[in-house]
Amino acid sequence: MQNEQLAYAAVTSHSMRKSRTGGIVGRLISRTGLDLVGGRMFAPSHELAKRYGETIVTETDPRHRATQELIRDYVLKNFTGEKNGQHPRVLFLIFRGPDAVERIHHTVGHIVHERTSGETIRDTYGDYITDDSGKVTYFEPGVLAAFDLKAVERDLKLWAEFSDSDGGILDRVVPFPSNAQVEKTLVLIKPDNFRFPNLRPGGVIEVFSRSGLSIIGFKVHQMSVAQAEEFYGPVLSVLEKKLGPKTGENPANVRPKNATLPGLKNRSPLFIKAWTPSARFATCSARPTQPKHRPARSGENSDRP
Repeated sequence: MQNEQLAYAAVTSHSMRKSRTGGIVGRLISRTGLDLVGGRMFAPSHELAKRYGETIVTETDPRHRATQELIRDYVLKNFTGEKNGQHPRVLFLIFRGPDAVERIHHTVGHIVHERTSGETIRDTYGDYITDDSGKVTYFEPGVLAAFDLKAVERDLKLWAEFSDSDGGILDRVVPFPSNAQVEKTLVLIKPDNFRFPNLRPGGVIEVFSRSGLSIIGFKVHQMSVAQAEEFYGPVLSVLEKKLGPKTGENPANVRPKNATLPGLKNRSPLFIKAWTPSARFATCSARPTQPKHRPARSGENSDRP
């Protein structure tokens, strides 16, 4: 049996702003077969972007090194400051499983301008456009990842170092008019969606992309029995009416306090703050003055408040 590894994928701020998050998360889960074990929203500081950028260029082959230099320059330019009125938001996802680094490598892919077949995430969501002279006119990697085990370990430690200062609930990242009555809400992607590798978690996020809300937080959470009892307490009477009051009283259903809930398989629900259900729980920030079911307008950026 192969040893389990950790690997990561960082959804770029441009991909998030263009509401590509659901498609990317769906592919990462369904095509790799790995467990999503961690997730966090970041608004990278200049220091984090600088230190992360310094680790990217490692190749000696001129062609591959040139691409890595483009990725480094992209990080330094687009991970900080203000773009289109917003501070960049990056969704950092951690996966675990056998041969995780190579699986992420195969799914994310390299970014080259010769191929646009859609075989990898970068084929579909990335862009590498050059003019007739070979000069790069537009570059967007879509997703960032490391394809070497030591590099993954180094990057995970680096992002963990900035987890508290640059990550978490990004309340002040998405701008709103001064008189806007901003609200936050929580979206929970239930454990059933994670029982086997599939596109459903990403599909849920994709549905919420039409809401006009912005993701400001993301967490993979393993709910204990005590937490579940507290969380579902307000709707207990409804559940009893639907499932029968004796369901929870059957001794066969009694579980130890620290046991995981049926069907969780040690995976946690996702908390997301914003418009995306790509986490097992989610929270959204929005202006409550808009109609609850306003259809998306043609050409509208669905991740714009």
